[in-house]
Amino acid sequence: MLCGNIVVSELLVRKTFLRHIGTALLVILVTAVTSNIRLIPTNSLDAPIYDAIFQYIAPLAIFLLLLEVNLRTILKAGTTMLFIFLIGSFGTVAGVVIGMMVINGRENIGELYNGIAGMFTGTYTGGSINFNAIALHYGVARDGLLYTGSVVVDNILTTIWMIVSIAAPKILVKFRPNPVINPNSGSSDPAPSVKDFDTETLDPLMLGVLIGSGLAAIWFAETMAALLSAAGIAIPSILILTSIALALAQIPAVNRLKGKKVLGMFAVYLFLSVIGAFCDFGALISIGSLGVTLLILASVTVTVHGLITYAGGALFKIDWDIVSIASQANVGGSTSALALARSLDRGDLILPAILVGSLGYGLGTYLGFMVAEFIVYS
Repeated sequence: MLCGNIVVSELLVRKTFLRHIGTALLVILVTAVTSNIRLIPTNSLDAPIYDAIFQYIAPLAIFLLLLEVNLRTILKAGTTMLFIFLIGSFGTVAGVVIGMMVINGRENIGELYNGIAGMFTGTYTGGSINFNAIALHYGVARDGLLYTGSVVVDNILTTIWMIVSIAAPKILVKFRPNPVINPNSGSSDPAPSVKDFDTETLDPLMLGVLIGSGLAAIWFAETMAALLSAAGIAIPSILILTSIALALAQIPAVNRLKGKKVLGMFAVYLFLSVIGAFCDFGALISIGSLGVTLLILASVTVTVHGLITYAGGALFKIDWDIVSIASQANVGGSTSALALARSLDRGDLILPAILVGSLGYGLGTYLGFMVAEFIVYS
């Protein structure tokens, strides 16, 4: 049933107007429907497979997708794109901290408020990989309503920011023209389809290598976390796993492995389907005021991020297209940054968009944990 729900969600995204919602949110909603009409259980007591997915599949997804992050090739994005992307990452951190003060997160969200802060930091630095990694560690993933509300709010703001990112360069260029020389120009290749980046060839050999190495990395990360904890050093196993994946990704043979994206994204969707199963529609009304709180937090975060990012672009006289694409790589990740580059008719910026989006995958988890811990002691 969980796999079937993923199939249904993918078909809806590919064939209907629901493509604007995205597969991730649809998987949650479709599975929530099937669990609420009792086709599948709504708790892990009746379905132990849910706990197995939390323990193994979700970390495996994070590991596989991070194998895409080749730090050496990210330098191809050019110093200008990297520079404004890092400014945007700082803007996200500042936005979450300010947003938490605005909503008084400790009181209005509850004991998981720091996890929520880390999740929004992660997702608006590089995407949902970081969002899920932090949600797993702080236990937000097991609170179906809070997690689902966060996903809904994240999707709303990401969509709005895509519209802003498309419009901003056309408006801002009237106040300050773009530099005559584009620092990242030089490619006139036609823009590739987004589907090209979601399609891979996978054979039994690669399947065994990817799943085997992923499970071995998870075991090693959990073992190291336990040993360090016994020694009085608290380091989350997810953070250790992230570091292992990033280190392996720098090995050319590993970075070239086929099937990482396909397996990784399917594992993410399987994880999200369990989140949907935990969501009881009968109790969904109770998220009303909490949903407004989360929406304010996300809105403040993205607004502060945008103000800092575009102010940086103005101060350093950076091409507005580059600023918008870097910002979208922060807020929406590689795929939305690629889509924006195509919308702006900037084929020369497609590869840099993807590369800095990959940097966000690696950077977001670290920043998310940093903000989550900082919020507690601030």
